[in-house]
Amino acid sequence: MNVLILVVDDEPDVTDLFRQQFRRELRAGRFAMGFAHSAAEALDRINGSNDPSLILMLSDINMPGMTGFELLPRVRAARPDVPVIMITAYGDAETREKVIAAGAVGLITKPIDFPVLKAEIDRRLSALSGAA
Repeated sequence: MNVLILVVDDEPDVTDLFRQQFRRELRAGRFAMGFAHSAAEALDRINGSNDPSLILMLSDINMPGMTGFELLPRVRAARPDVPVIMITAYGDAETREKVIAAGAVGLITKPIDFPVLKAEIDRRLSALSGAA
């Protein structure tokens, strides 16, 4: 099963950072990563496909144009089957409560703790293989 994780962040270096951090997993074909550099681009990707292989979306909160908070309900409406984890530099309790109330399954703070994120992805992949 080929699965996809979509990363939404307006910072151009995020693509290279994620590819570097997950290079072993990507090379081994455990999952693929797609990248959207704006909320609008993410919506185009999500609305343009009902690809069942999309298993997780990671989205920055602070982006120009449409924020991650504005993107979240649209993703939940279009693809309620896809869990969303929000990413922010401001991981205070109020922000955490706000993203969970809006429908995200979690919040990761910057700088990203990649071992924690890898463990979260591993849990999701294990759940998929257990369900298959």
